[in-house]
Amino acid sequence: MHYMIIRPFDPWKNTSLCTCPFKYTLNPYTGCSHSCLYCYASSYVRDFFNPRKKDRLLEHIVKDIRRVPRNSIINISSSSDPYIHLEKELMLTRKVIEMLIGSYTIEIVTKSDLVTRDIDLLTRGKSVVSITITTLNEELAEKLEPKAPSPLKRVKAVTELSAKGVPVVVRLDPIIPFVTDNDKNIVEIVDAVADAGAKHIVSSTYKVKWDNFNRMVSRFPNLSKNFRELYFGFGEKIHGAYYAPKDYREKVLSKVREKVKGRGLTFSVCREGLPHLNDKNVSCDGTSLVIGNRGSDR
Repeated sequence: MHYMIIRPFDPWKNTSLCTCPFKYTLNPYTGCSHSCLYCYASSYVRDFFNPRKKDRLLEHIVKDIRRVPRNSIINISSSSDPYIHLEKELMLTRKVIEMLIGSYTIEIVTKSDLVTRDIDLLTRGKSVVSITITTLNEELAEKLEPKAPSPLKRVKAVTELSAKGVPVVVRLDPIIPFVTDNDKNIVEIVDAVADAGAKHIVSSTYKVKWDNFNRMVSRFPNLSKNFRELYFGFGEKIHGAYYAPKDYREKVLSKVREKVKGRGLTFSVCREGLPHLNDKNVSCDGTSLVIGNRGSDR
């Protein structure tokens, strides 16, 4: 039986929370080495922090791609980072891009500056790179994302990609209550990435699942009571995840939006149920930077 590597991107099965345009997604690797405290994928992928390559990946892609219409958006990746440490040696993500670029719109989502290695491929066709930055504080980043490249390396990657004409989206995501939701953190990130050449910012708040919650409170034990009250006392459960209260989310994301708009960038939120905060005529994932706004088919 053939295992599908390229699949339609549908994170929560036809809900209004996801406002992305229709696209496909593929993950060159299973699991991730960044070990982020807040990771949601670890709740449904076995042995997530022990990443491994997918068997016969390229062979499967050759078969799958026949079913994908040309010029479709293909996301790399939604459940793992395509530029984990294994990629330096295996170069699977690079091989995948080489197979697809020119025929499809490539959307890269990563926390790694290794993506700059592939600028030569990304400039051959329609591509957009999303780089996640949650804080510029190196000490805090080491707590939240202990094995990911430093945030300063990521900002430098924004600069390098932008200088070569690759549109860059920055994901200020997730914003973590009591940890990264302060004005100083938000302003520093927006200013740094705007100066570096980013075109669009996507933001969202931390969504609690039990495994990431346990990691979070073990690293920030002094905030355990605050997290419990905010999420389990006043928040709401949506599709298996605990959300902070809607008024909190709207307040903090409106603050991000105001700063982003002040710097002349476009803005959207991700899976928040707050579509009025999204800029019009811009896709929330930033792919409209290279293909125009196809809107949401959800």
